[in-house]
Amino acid sequence: MNNEQYIKSIKVDELEVKIYNNRQSMGKAAADEVAEMLELLLQQQENVRMVFAAAPSQNELLSELSQKKNIDWQRITAFHMDEYIGLDENSPQSFAHYLKQNIFSKLPFKNVYLISRTDLDAEANCTRYADLFKQAPIDVICMGIGENGHIAFNDPPVADFNDPNLVKVVQLDNACRVQQVNDGCFSSLEAVPEKAITLTIPAMLSAKHLFIVVPGKLKAKAIERTLNGAISTECPASVLRTHKNAKLFLDKDSSMELKNITPTE
Repeated sequence: MNNEQYIKSIKVDELEVKIYNNRQSMGKAAADEVAEMLELLLQQQENVRMVFAAAPSQNELLSELSQKKNIDWQRITAFHMDEYIGLDENSPQSFAHYLKQNIFSKLPFKNVYLISRTDLDAEANCTRYADLFKQAPIDVICMGIGENGHIAFNDPPVADFNDPNLVKVVQLDNACRVQQVNDGCFSSLEAVPEKAITLTIPAMLSAKHLFIVVPGKLKAKAIERTLNGAISTECPASVLRTHKNAKLFLDKDSSMELKNITPTE
């Protein structure tokens, strides 16, 4: 790690938080730690199962991770955490398309399981994906946090810390749909799908290790609420403070609202 780019580390409840000067150093540091964990897990077990988020916030992480050819990717099975309903997987806005471009096509994974299959309706896709998901424990999740504090597509109106499902259909919150426009993924709010399939919060918290990468000024308020607010579905990401093996990577912009938190080093 380039120490000149590293600002400080803090801990909030169980959540370890690391802050960097810019998103490039943040993404590289996160990728290095994910790679280190994958290598350790592959020494301990035959296969690894991991989940990826699809969003511009993950660009630097995935770019760095896709260059780590020394990892035995042929022993790693990949999932992704959410997908719009009504978009073809080859649509430029689909999360499957994003992940194919940014990592799935660049590394020789053992398996890549996509959420949507065109011969199934939304509920059938949920059932199929949940069955795949629960075949064995999930080892690693690489994820982000939304402007409204969502994790995956668990927006505040639909987030449930005790959700009985692993995968479900959700109505997207307006703030979430606006974020997709802010991210440059869609040209207008009207173009953003209104429904999606998502991993639920219990599904994500079931993973052994969480690596959360959140750059940018537009995420600063969500990060402040995540770390300083109550653990509540009003800010779903706040529940990450309860996971014993979760690390949150921020840049200077996304951490700018953290005025009253003392660094641990």
